[in-house]
Amino acid sequence: MSNNHRTIVIRRPRRAHAAHHGGAWKIALADFMTALMALFLVLWILSTATPSELQGLAEYFRTPLKVALANGDRNSASTSAIPGGGADPAHSDGEQARIDLKRQSRPAEDRARLMELRRRMETVIQEDPALRNVREQMRFEMTQDGLRVQLMDTDRQPMFELGSDRVSPAMRKLLRTLAPLLNDVPNRLSISGHTDSLRYARGDSGYSNWELSSDRANASRRELVAGGLDGSKLLRVTGMGDRVPVPGSNPGDAVNRRITLVVLSDSAARRLQAGSRSDVSDLPSQRVPD
Repeated sequence: MSNNHRTIVIRRPRRAHAAHHGGAWKIALADFMTALMALFLVLWILSTATPSELQGLAEYFRTPLKVALANGDRNSASTSAIPGGGADPAHSDGEQARIDLKRQSRPAEDRARLMELRRRMETVIQEDPALRNVREQMRFEMTQDGLRVQLMDTDRQPMFELGSDRVSPAMRKLLRTLAPLLNDVPNRLSISGHTDSLRYARGDSGYSNWELSSDRANASRRELVAGGLDGSKLLRVTGMGDRVPVPGSNPGDAVNRRITLVVLSDSAARRLQAGSRSDVSDLPSQRVPD
C-alpha cells in the first residue's frame, strides 16, 4: 500500500432546529388589541353622546396646540408678524374674525355655566324659608336654547291675582331673589307669559289672554329689573296666551298659568338677535338630558 494514499472525509452539515424567537409577538399583539379596544370604546361613547356634547367636543379639538399649551386663549395663534393676518389686519374675513369667534363661549362651557346657575338658584331658594314653599312651583330644564325656568301658578298659591298682572308677594320676592343670580352670568334672557284657557267674556275682541300673558311677562320683567337685573340682558318679552299648554295637562289647569324664563345659550341669543327662522322656542320638545 502506498504511503501517498489520501483518506477522503465527507462532512455533512447538521440540521439545527430553528432558534426560539421569544414572546415579542405576544407583546405586539397585546398592544394592538388594547388600541383596538380603546378605539371601540371611543366610538361607543360618541354614539351615546348628545348633539350638544358632540359640538362641545369638536370645539375642544379645534383649539390650536400652542394656545392649549399656553394655558389659555391668545389674540392670535398665527406665526405671522402682522397682527390679525391678511392684507388688512383689521379685515373681518381675515384672522380677526377667528379671534372674535374664539372669544365666544364654547357650547360645553356655556352648558356648564348654566348648570351651575341652576344649582345656585335651587340652593338659594332652598335656604330661604320664605321661598322654600314655592320650590315645588318651579321647573328647571336644560334645552337646546339654554336653561329654561318655569314659574308655575297653583290655586293654593297663585303668582298673580286672578285675571290680572298684579304680582303676588311670593312671586315678587322670588323674582327679585333670582335677579342678582341672572346678573352673574353673561347670558341673555327671554321672558314669556302663559295663561290657562279660561277666556274673558268678550273673547278675543277685547282684553284677552294675549294681553294678559304679555302684561304678566312685562310685570315679571319689571320685578327682575327692580331686583337688580341689568335691563340690557333682556332680548325678548312676549305673551303666548293659552297656545302652549304644559304637556299632559288640561288647558284649563292652573299649571298653565306660568312665566317662562330662558337663560339663553350664546348660539340661541345670536339666532334671536339675527331674527333667524330657527327661533328660540318655549316648546318642551327641545329638552336635552342634564
